[in-house]
Amino acid sequence: MTAIQTSGLTKRFGDVVAVRDLDLTVEEGEIFGFLGPNGCGKSTTINMLLDYVRPTEGTATVLGRDAQADTLAIHERIGILPDAFDLYDRLSGRKHVQFAIDSKRSEESVSEILDRVGLSAEDAERPAGDYSKGMRQRLALGMALVGDPDLLILDEPSSGLDPNGVSEMRDIIRSQADRGTAVFFSSHILSQVEAVCDRVAIMQSGELVAVDTIEGLRQANGGGARMTLTVDAVPDLDFADVPGVTDATVDGNRITLALSDDGAKAPAINHVEDAGARLTDIETSESSLEDLFTTYTSGSGADRGGEPQEVDA
Repeated sequence: MTAIQTSGLTKRFGDVVAVRDLDLTVEEGEIFGFLGPNGCGKSTTINMLLDYVRPTEGTATVLGRDAQADTLAIHERIGILPDAFDLYDRLSGRKHVQFAIDSKRSEESVSEILDRVGLSAEDAERPAGDYSKGMRQRLALGMALVGDPDLLILDEPSSGLDPNGVSEMRDIIRSQADRGTAVFFSSHILSQVEAVCDRVAIMQSGELVAVDTIEGLRQANGGGARMTLTVDAVPDLDFADVPGVTDATVDGNRITLALSDDGAKAPAINHVEDAGARLTDIETSESSLEDLFTTYTSGSGADRGGEPQEVDA
């Protein structure tokens, strides 16, 4: 079953187009990162999926149901952790989760839910008004997990969490996906997205500019890796005939190469040595999601007219 499907989804606020012609598919059990700078249309898209905002044009289905016509049935089968959520300061953590269980008509254990998100029995009895930001985030996530949802929609799920909490959040997300839950989440912590997502979509100015695996995005940007070779002296070099080398720069005695795939490393090294250079050091690195995000939102990727770039990994 497809968890999320949009076709031509568009939202205008007066003369402002917040989201334009969005075509997006998220599959069952997929961990899908939804990225973009502030004001790019992410929150508006999520709000249309949840029927908090009605689209101007286009359609959206969630778990096979029309997002606007079947809102109640959809909300019974999804878990939501919004970026801005409210808790009742006087109610304990335990009562918050019990309320969520009662609302979903679930028979789950409050203690098990709280333990799953890292809140102790002592924490459970404290009023939420005494919680730190990270504890409030954990409690809200616990409420979203009630009912074993088929889809989790998480907006900035790591907000306020310390490094251990971020790691635990990744484990929870993976665990849910292993159970068949689709996870659709937005985050500014790109390292977390890179560590956990099967695919990512990048929005810019209301339009989808890229959707693929992270490796696919690397390939679409002309290189899965960079390699820097330190040599005793730089000879005359031309990498035009070396397959997989897409760019070469020289700085002193360092030659930095952009590579389209890992298989280009050995031929490039051989080419340098055959030209008479002696290697003294080799460094390799892959383009991070942060590098790719910058490319698509402020560099050449953002100049592609909003057409999503999709490449087979």
